[in-house]
Amino acid sequence: MTAAPIFLGAFLTMTTSSPQPVPFDSGRWQWTAAEGRVEDHLGRKSLYLKGGVATVEGVSFTNGWIEFDVAMTGERGFMGGIWRVQDAKNYEEFYLRPHQSGNPDANQYTPVFHGVSGWQLYHGKRYGVPVSYRFNEWTHVKILFAGEQAEVSLQDMEKPALFIDRLKRGAEPGGVGVSALDFAPAHFSNFSFAVTDAPPIQGRPGASEPVAQGVIASWWVSDAFRESALEGKLSVDADDLAPRRWTLLAVESPSGLANLARLQGVHLRNDTVFVRKSIRSSREQVKRLDFGFSNRVRVYLNGRLLFRGDDPARSRDYRFLGSIGYYDALYLPLREGENELLLAVTEDFRDLGGWGIQATLEDLVGLTLED
Repeated sequence: MTAAPIFLGAFLTMTTSSPQPVPFDSGRWQWTAAEGRVEDHLGRKSLYLKGGVATVEGVSFTNGWIEFDVAMTGERGFMGGIWRVQDAKNYEEFYLRPHQSGNPDANQYTPVFHGVSGWQLYHGKRYGVPVSYRFNEWTHVKILFAGEQAEVSLQDMEKPALFIDRLKRGAEPGGVGVSALDFAPAHFSNFSFAVTDAPPIQGRPGASEPVAQGVIASWWVSDAFRESALEGKLSVDADDLAPRRWTLLAVESPSGLANLARLQGVHLRNDTVFVRKSIRSSREQVKRLDFGFSNRVRVYLNGRLLFRGDDPARSRDYRFLGSIGYYDALYLPLREGENELLLAVTEDFRDLGGWGIQATLEDLVGLTLED
């Protein structure tokens, strides 16, 4: 059976919280994947999926839950559930990493914007939890979601494994389905969904935290261009910036993260954007800038190149993830008056695990940050 495009038209409107089963041989499934077929597996009719996603045709809702069984080997793979699907490149996702069974990153919640996943941006105990998996048998998964929150149960339906206090995409209606991305395939069976504004989520979010003082809270972000345009250049000038189109992007609280994929994806090797911030200094002074990036960055101050960093996944060793964090710092020689901080941020098109930047100044004494 050949792969079919995802279709989200003729949406189904429902008001019941009763689970709605959708067998994989019902004719209601559409997929965008390298491989997809309905076959018998472990005594059940199942969907074999590899290298893509599958959604239920004609279903769209904002709050409720999905549940399904998944069978996997211990091979390296990424398989799970998707919800609030807008199209094949925009959705919320939770997936299992069978090859990391028992480890802190045995699974992952991530938003997907414009085909760019965010696992390098959203990492740690808020986005994944240690779980030991059973292989070559059916594992039950249930994902509840309402508003900004979601909760995931794995195998044990009485005790949730992970509470997600801040979903990163907006609470808007969308489709539901399953995913099996690169490397190992997965089999899925017993898929169902329910629509309700009050799914039984047990976790409770904490108080919202504001962006800390000193964090750069917004950036002007350019349209994308090829990283190769900057090779060998030790400076940028007005001619480099003139062709660019700019959008103001607010960062996320409290991390200060700007997820650049919110604005665009990587297309035709256009893998780099400029982000810029105007810093007005009351005098000539030096300020430390702590920052994080994914995957590569060039930092310019007043047109002059000061720093280059290169952190794609597996670029240092096979377990290096390229996760973003405030791991780097440089000292900005600010002049009196207006200063332009400009960063060229590249998302490796072979990776697509997160396109982001975050930065904070050690203090704001004598400084004004302007849009």
